[in-house]
Amino acid sequence: MKRNQPVFIGALVALFSLAVLVSPLIAAAQHGFSVKQYEKFHEVLHPLEHEALPKGDYHRIRSNSNVLVQHGREIVKYGVPAGTTEDQQAEFKKELDKFNNALSQFQKHARRGSNSQLKTSYSAVHDSFEMLASMLPRK
Repeated sequence: MKRNQPVFIGALVALFSLAVLVSPLIAAAQHGFSVKQYEKFHEVLHPLEHEALPKGDYHRIRSNSNVLVQHGREIVKYGVPAGTTEDQQAEFKKELDKFNNALSQFQKHARRGSNSQLKTSYSAVHDSFEMLASMLPRK
């Protein structure tokens, strides 16, 4: 058994390393939005929300603002997704308008606003997106 112990330990370390490397990929795949525009937006939003914002890295948020707004406008242009129930369509349109307004405020604050204004408007975009995403028809 003692001869096999280094092999066993090596295998455990390799397995643990693989798990650490693969876990972010699994987490990213779990979002799986039913509309590609939402996926593209989320790819930009997620690192800003979970890395830049907690660190107060407003420069990073500002430098990614044009791409975020561009992907957000694609969501607005896409409109209400097929498969949305008739009774939810009006609510979805209302949330799209709210999201569009939040994007406009965010864009304005990313260009010339204070960090506090940027944080507030970014959070409004994030929250509105989360609401829209929760309303998407399931795959």
